[in-house]
Amino acid sequence: MLKVNSQICSMPLFYQQHINQNTRLAIWEIEETEEFFSATIPINKNITHPHKKLQHYAGRYLLRYLFPDFPYEEILIADTKKPYLENEAYHFSISHCGDYAAAIVSKEFHVGIDIEIPVEKILKIKHKFVSENEDSFVVQLPLIEQIELSTLIWSAKESLYKWYGASGIDFKTMLLVDLSTCNKLNGKLLSKIKNKEVEKVLLIEYNIFKELCLSFIYT
Repeated sequence: MLKVNSQICSMPLFYQQHINQNTRLAIWEIEETEEFFSATIPINKNITHPHKKLQHYAGRYLLRYLFPDFPYEEILIADTKKPYLENEAYHFSISHCGDYAAAIVSKEFHVGIDIEIPVEKILKIKHKFVSENEDSFVVQLPLIEQIELSTLIWSAKESLYKWYGASGIDFKTMLLVDLSTCNKLNGKLLSKIKNKEVEKVLLIEYNIFKELCLSFIYT
């Protein structure tokens, strides 16, 4: 069902996409040491785990890679743990997974991004975030494709959650994706945020790479 996207960039820049003049995203494969980043990039001093620290450094590095004047020293953290700029000169979202970091930055759109590495254990927890309708598409597939599709559902809902930026969201009942046209290595998923405050339909874009799933939204 889902195929492998082989169009990747040379390392450590894994993937890059200029959506338009004001909206860009990239994925970075982390090969650097902490010293490469620490002289110029500020991060939360409460992060002490070495690999998590590298992930956070790489995510913030990408912000200025995408837009050289990005003021990452002005990043604030909302109560929902969403990073933001007070003046909203840029909207941005960051994701980390394994040895990868991803970021999307826009001067005009609200954005959300997520990357995930497909692993079999996702099938043990999919009941927490996959709706019954979504699961009807998953269970009919061979095992490997069940893992890929479940990972895509999780990634898509994570990017949607980051875009929305509110707390108290149930991924299974409040964030929904239409899988009826999901049969390619990249494309768009119709999605819905549905709770007491809002009901909104949005498009999530995705790419399936050999060992990584990317989803993002800008609107």
